[in-house]
Parts: sequence; C-alpha cells; structure tokens
Amino acid sequence: MNFPEAYRTGCLKAIETIDLEKVQQAIELFKEARDCDRQIFVCGNGGSAATASHFVCDLVKGASFNRRSRFRILALTDSLPTITAYSNDVSYDAVFVEQLKNFARPGDLVMGISGSGNSPNVLRAIEYANSIGCRTLALTGRDGGQLGPLAGLHLHVNHIHMGRIEDAHMIICHMIGYYFMDTECA
Repeated sequence: MNFPEAYRTGCLKAIETIDLEKVQQAIELFKEARDCDRQIFVCGNGGSAATASHFVCDLVKGASFNRRSRFRILALTDSLPTITAYSNDVSYDAVFVEQLKNFARPGDLVMGISGSGNSPNVLRAIEYANSIGCRTLALTGRDGGQLGPLAGLHLHVNHIHMGRIEDAHMIICHMIGYYFMDTECA
C-alpha cells in the first residue's frame, strides 16, 4: 500500500469514530444559539485554529448570507493583535479566556477544538465559559484529554494521528455547517 492509500485508509478509520448522534446534538446547539440570537465563540491552536477560522467563515457566509436567520459567531483565533498582546504581557494560557471575559454572556455557545484535548488556553476558555453559564462543546482526539470531560457536549475522534484527527474535525465542522447550508432554505 502506498502512502496516499495508507493515509486515506487511516482517515476513513478516524471518520468512523465520529458519533453521529453527538454531531446531531451539536447541530441543535448551533440552531438554538442562532435562533435565540446567542453569540458563538470558537477557539483552538495550530491546525485547530485554522479549523476554527474555516468553520466560522462557513457559518458567517455560507450559512448566513441572504438568510433570514444569521449566525453571530467569532473565531477567538482571528485577532492576532489581541492574542499576541495577551501572550506577551500575561500568558498564552489567557489568549482565549480574556476575550471571553469581554464578550461572552450566559447562554452563549463556546466551542473548543484540541486534537490532544490538553491545550491549556482552550481548557481555560471552556472552564470560564462553564463558570458563567455558557453552553460548551469540545472537539478532541486521542483519549479526549482534559477537555472532553469539561465540555457539555464532547465530540471525540478516537485516533492517535494528529493529521487524521484534524481531518475528522473539519468533517464534523462541515457536517454542522452544511446542515444549515444544504437543508434550510435561504
């Protein structure tokens, strides 16, 4: 088996670990947040930061443009000046939680993405969100780390390879986003 074939096989195994009932529950969380005019925040590091930004773009444009109901969603990963100021002056662990302290309110939805489930800044964000009464959602891999049990809803990709975990996380995000784009009328 050549490398592309082996990688694809590994991706399919990772995708098979996605709990589709939990994805449906996540869709309901996003639908409720949108319909109740709640704010949604998404965060992650590295590839998970890119997934957060991509997912937010899909909901801000694809699932909102020319539609009666629109998503109020932000990627906490997208304010580079804020992230670097907090990292330099306070701690990298504070880059997401401090933004939430400015903007999050009880009932809002906070989604943390971490392949390892152990990113300290994502953990702090979910802990804070829980403490003020936000709904929380985690996308994790490997064994779920510390993040999985912290979140109100945990979507776990039971795989050890980070690339395949990130691939599956993007598929989960597309399942959520394309639910709104493909099944709801504009």
